[in-house]
Amino acid sequence: MTTNQAIAGTTILLAEDEYLIADDLARDLVEHGLTVLGPVATLDAALAAVAEQRPDLAVLDINLRGRPVFPLADLLQARQVPFIFATGYDADVIPDRFATVPRHGKPLQTRELLAALDNLANGAAPEPVSGS
Repeated sequence: MTTNQAIAGTTILLAEDEYLIADDLARDLVEHGLTVLGPVATLDAALAAVAEQRPDLAVLDINLRGRPVFPLADLLQARQVPFIFATGYDADVIPDRFATVPRHGKPLQTRELLAALDNLANGAAPEPVSGS
């Protein structure tokens, strides 16, 4: 799959605490021409990364080492940074204020992730939830 020119060169915050998943996703994103901020494995590290640099888009695991990522999601929404949740959790654990945020089940496939990021970059309506 070739990356849409709309997201080539885009900076993506990757908040994922499972090392192998984070490493694979980061490598795939870089190979497709995106710049990865992170990956970051804790909520504090993610908040610090966003304080230093504003990402264009973000991929957030809902649980970062036992802490919910929702304070980061609130910050990204306030800064109008589009994001997706990448998680194994069901939609019912996500607060109502994030009802319009796309949720993609793990494991994420590179093709699916790039399509989701492309949709975010283009302001497209969220796609149906995938995965579990």
